[in-house]
Parts: sequence; C-alpha cells; structure tokens
Amino acid sequence: MSEEILVNVTPRETRVAVVENGMLQELHIERGWRRGVVGNIYKGKVQRVMPGMQAAFVDIGLERTAFLHANDVVRPAQPEVADDALPAMPQPVRPVTELLRDGQEVIVQVVKDPIGSKGARLTTQLSIPSRYLVLLPQSRVIGVSARIEDEAERLRLKSLVAAASPADEPLGYIVRTNAEGQPAEALAEDLAYLSRVWNIVGKRAREAPVQTCIYEDLSLPLRAVRDLIRKDVEKVKVDSRETFDRLQAFVAKYMPVLAERIELYTGNRPIFDLYGVEDEIQRALDKEVPLKSGGYLVIDQTEAMTTVDVNTGSFVGQRNLEETVYRTNLEAAQAVARQLRLRNLGGIIIIDFIDMVDADHRRQVLRTLEKSLSKDHAKTTVYDFSPLGLVEMTRKRTVESLQRQLSETCNACGGRGMVKTPETITYEIFREIVRAVRQFEAERLLVIASPKVVARITEDESPAVVELEEFLGKSIRFQADEQYLQEQFDVVLL
Repeated sequence: MSEEILVNVTPRETRVAVVENGMLQELHIERGWRRGVVGNIYKGKVQRVMPGMQAAFVDIGLERTAFLHANDVVRPAQPEVADDALPAMPQPVRPVTELLRDGQEVIVQVVKDPIGSKGARLTTQLSIPSRYLVLLPQSRVIGVSARIEDEAERLRLKSLVAAASPADEPLGYIVRTNAEGQPAEALAEDLAYLSRVWNIVGKRAREAPVQTCIYEDLSLPLRAVRDLIRKDVEKVKVDSRETFDRLQAFVAKYMPVLAERIELYTGNRPIFDLYGVEDEIQRALDKEVPLKSGGYLVIDQTEAMTTVDVNTGSFVGQRNLEETVYRTNLEAAQAVARQLRLRNLGGIIIIDFIDMVDADHRRQVLRTLEKSLSKDHAKTTVYDFSPLGLVEMTRKRTVESLQRQLSETCNACGGRGMVKTPETITYEIFREIVRAVRQFEAERLLVIASPKVVARITEDESPAVVELEEFLGKSIRFQADEQYLQEQFDVVLL
C-alpha cells in the first residue's frame, strides 16, 4: 500500500492530507486565527461547581468556560506495570463537591475542542505525547498500544521503557504503535525528551498566573510528522520552504531516520490539485457519496448523531437480489469507514445497511466495516445489527467535523437544508398583501421578490392576482430583484 502525507501551507491556513493509493483518507486543517487547543495544558480557575451534573466549569482563558467532569478529575490507584494501553477510569466516582470548589486553581488539559455552542472538554489526567511514547505524569502505569499485537514485542517494549524510566521520579507511559520494532536508543531519547518537557510544565504550573497556557501542542505540520508517519508512509511532501526547514530540523532532532522521507514540493501546479485533493474535499461536503457499483450513501450530520443510509441505486447485480444487496453493503462498509475518517465524523453514528436475510452476510459486512475502521486513528466501537437492521457505532470526537470547519448555516434555508418552493412563497405573499391592506391605507402595492418567485406569480398565478386586485380594490405590481433569496420578499405600500 502506497501512502503519502501532503502539507499545503498558505499565510493563514495549513492543511495536511493523508493519501493512500491515490485516494484522500484524512484531512487536517489549522487556521492561524483559530488553532485547535486539544492537548494544550492550562492553569485554570474553577468558576462554578455543578453538583447536579457531577461537573464544574473552569475558566482557562478561552472565549467560553470549559467543562470538567468528575470522571476526569480523579485517577484510580495504578499498578506499576499494566497490560492495558489505557488506565481504567475510577469507580465509583466521588461527588464533584469533594474534588473541586469554586475559585480553586487547577491544572487541566483540553481533550476536546469547543464544538458548536459547547466549551472545551477538560481533564486533570495529563498526558504529553512524543514520537513513540505518551507520558502520564500522575500514573505509574506502563502500557502498550493494543494495536501492537505480538506478545513478545509488547513485552520487549514494556521492559525497555521500565528499564530506562528515571528511578528517582517514576512516571507512567503508554508505548505508541509507532514504537513497534524501535531500538532501545530511540525509546530512551523519547523518555529524555518527555522528562525535559514535564520539568518545564511543572515549573510553569507553579509560577504562571491563572488563565495561562503552560504547555502547547506542536503546530499541525509537526504533529502530522510525529503522529501520522508509519512504516507504509513513503513521503511527506511540503509546498513551503519555511515549513520544510522546520520539519527537517524537527526530524533531525527527534527522528533522524525519517529525514529522507521529507521532501520539498516545488512544482508550479498546487500540490492539492496535483493529487486531486481539492476535488475530494468538495465531494466530502456533499450528502451523497457514489459507490463504484452504482449504489450510493446518503450521509446526514445532525446535532445528536450522524446517519448513513445505503442504497443500491443503479446496481442490479448479476445473480439475485440477496447477492446484489450483499455486494452493495460490502462496498458500502468500506466507503463508510473512509468517509468517517475523511469527514472527521464523531459521536453516535447509525448505519442503515440494506436489509439482508442471510445471517452470514450480515457477519461479513460487519467484519468488513470493523477491518476498514482499523486504520482509523480515532477510537471506534461497533455494535451488532439491531432488530431493525441498523448498525450502531461510536467514533471519538475531539475536533469539529470537516463540514463544520468549512461551512456555516445557510442564510437561504436557516440550516434546514431545504428552501420553500416558489408556490409556497407565492401564497405567503398573497396573505401578506391582504394583511397589509387591512392594516394600512395605500393606493397601490409593490411586491419585490426573487426572479423565480416573480416569474411564477406573473405567469402561473396571473388570474389569482387579478382576483386579488378586484377583491382589495388596489393595484399590485411585481418587481424581480436578483439580490433577493427565494424565501425573501417585501410588500411596499405606495
């Protein structure tokens, strides 16, 4: 499998695309005036403890106060070495009033960006990532990513980290997937780096005033190199000389073996155009996703959840209906996994596959979905088919979806996704004319509306206009204005 990472830099925006076999799989965007804050550590102040919600609102200096749940405040006692990649959540949870108080200063980390009207989500369980490790300062656990499946390799990595950890200041670590096959020297360098970072964070935590960011995660290009480069990534192509130099310096310091994979792109054609990424981004904003077989997906993103509907479309198959449905659902399962990554859809996701009678077909479709999701860096959980034939799943959400990063509510439809028909607007105009004449004195009326609505009134509804004029005893004139959206109109009394 061929994989490349493309970095496109403009003065106010940086975009990183992950392309596998010529197809866009992931897109990350960072804008200068609105950088994400996930991973940043702040010295905050508790503004209000909410016992009924088992949570508190914390001021960390952002536009909206952030949210800290009791689950994310305490950590259970940890063994020195654990098999799980992540420490378990504390059970039972102590009341939030025993953990926090109004006005208290707390060191917190952002785990979820502000999304919509919600503030950032926080935790006091700090973690600082490096190339191969994640530092857990308040833990004593050494865990290994579940994606490293070889038991001998898991044991080797765990032993190396345990041996290299500073004895005078025991800290917890998670060994990341990227560490698989790495020598002891590489892990030791990461340990030393994380130790230095944690000392700096500790000093800032003691000395900095509240509402201060005491640790900021790397910029998007550096994070991409740190987190996204795997064995199968052939090249990282960058179209900015300044960013290329920064990446080279970063790689030379922390991961010198990858230096030859960083490449400066100097072509005349924009790098995203060359790889067809711009077109893929446009398609990722559409509701419909065509499948190669002729079927298609319909993706609807709402406040509560995302729904995916699978349709056979023009695909009629070769043998029988059940086989046609099965083939369409198999293709759809792979397409859904890709679209979730590409659109960065999170939270609750409901997939309505086409109904299948054969239980083995359902198992194969579910297995295909799970296998396709295995490449996703975000945590996903997939449940079996429900009695209604729906597949429910969740995908961890940390930042806004691609659609909400690039789009806003439509002024024409108010976010409904549809606009009223010219016929509906016509009858609204007629009712408004009657209402206006009964309220105010006027000799004649002027109606200004969109060309489409005016065309319908003057062509299809002209007999109704004559009747209305006779009924009211007033003259009515209609004027088309290109500036008016389909649902907009004004009734002017003259």
